[in-house]
This record gives sequence, C-alpha cells and structure tokens, in this order.
Amino acid sequence: MELFADVPQGWRRILEACETEPWGKRLFAQVEAAYEKNDPPVYPPQDQLFTALKLTPPEKVRCVIVGQDPYHQPGQAHGLAFSVLPGTKLPPSLRNIGKELLSDVGAALPEHGTLTPWAEEGVLLLNNVLSVYDSAPNSHKKWGWAELTTRLMQSLAEQPQPIAFVLWGREAQSKGALVGPEHSPYPRLVIQSNHPSPLSASRGFFGSRPFSQVNEFLTANGAEPIHWNAKQG
Repeated sequence: MELFADVPQGWRRILEACETEPWGKRLFAQVEAAYEKNDPPVYPPQDQLFTALKLTPPEKVRCVIVGQDPYHQPGQAHGLAFSVLPGTKLPPSLRNIGKELLSDVGAALPEHGTLTPWAEEGVLLLNNVLSVYDSAPNSHKKWGWAELTTRLMQSLAEQPQPIAFVLWGREAQSKGALVGPEHSPYPRLVIQSNHPSPLSASRGFFGSRPFSQVNEFLTANGAEPIHWNAKQG
C-alpha cells in the first residue's frame, strides 16, 4: 500500500499483516479516504504518517515513548510523538518534558522542539493513534490505530537488544501489560507515570526521572545510553 511504501521492512511486514485482517482493511481505507478528502484537514501530512517507523527501524529501537495522538493544529504534527516542526511554538506537554529532562539528566530539548535526534538515537516516538482531524483531539481514536500500534509494540519482543518502554498517561499505559519483561526473553523495562500535560504533570510526571531510568537500564544490560541532549541543525 502507498501509505507505507517507504517504511522499513521490519515494520512493513507488520503493517501488511494488519492490512489482511478486516479491522486493518477498514482502518487503512478510512485513513486514505480522510487524506483524499482532507475536509477537515488530517494531521500529520500523509507523507509523514509513519515518520516514527521510518526513522527508527525495529532493530535500532532502544526506547519506546508512547503518546496519545498527533497534535491537532496546523504545522505541528510530523509523525513523531510529542515532537513539532521547527518554527512551531512548543506545546505545553513538550515544554514539561523539557523541564523533566533538565531536572533528571541536565539535558535540554532542541530549541525548535523537533525530536528527530532522539528518533535517530533509537527512541521510537510512537503515538497510540497515528492520525487526527484538525482541532479535534482523539477524533480517530476508534478507527483501529490502537490495535495496529499494539501489534507494532508487541513485535519488538523478538528484538534481542534491551528496550525500555516509557508510558505516559492512561492511553499509553494501556500497552503496559503487553510489552513487559514477561513477554520477551530479552531485557525489557516498563516505566509508567502521569502524562506531561499541564493537567497531570504535577501529579506524578515531574520527578519521575524516566530519562535516567532508561539509561541506567540500558547500561546495566551492556547497551549504549541514549544521548538525550542530542542536537540537530
């Protein structure tokens, strides 16, 4: 399917398998129709729908950070959870991630808010739902995306490298029971806390120290830590 023509083979085989099932056929047909009509507009742009998968193939994944669904205002979403394109005002959740990052490991987000450097470091920035209508958060929640992203995350069980799963908020935590160490013979870590949204960050996100926990887990299992202060351009 054209939607995932450029997706790495390791992910592509999961998408193609989902496409053979009734729910997957409905999902991809609905997504393609929404992009074709584009009224209301759909985010991220169609060619950026699978940016997270394109930048972080399964064999490179060292950490998975799960978001809810894409930002729903023009010019924000580009296929990486919590990330925005250069020139876009940082959303409140991303600013709070930056505060915790600085407090936890003394690192700073890129000023432009684009988290591509993390993706290239092996951080899969995956939303639970991968598309959204303009100004309508969670508008594609019931389309079947959650089943697809569950399949993607479960497929990581066969990857031999250590992988940490960082689950912020209820939507992300719904994946927790499916990806823990009991589901893989390889080293796995699950970190859960409240979402970095201003509505909940002060109730368990701030002070949760996810970034240092990920790196402690990786180094304890013989892997390189994530360079959370990676810069781009």
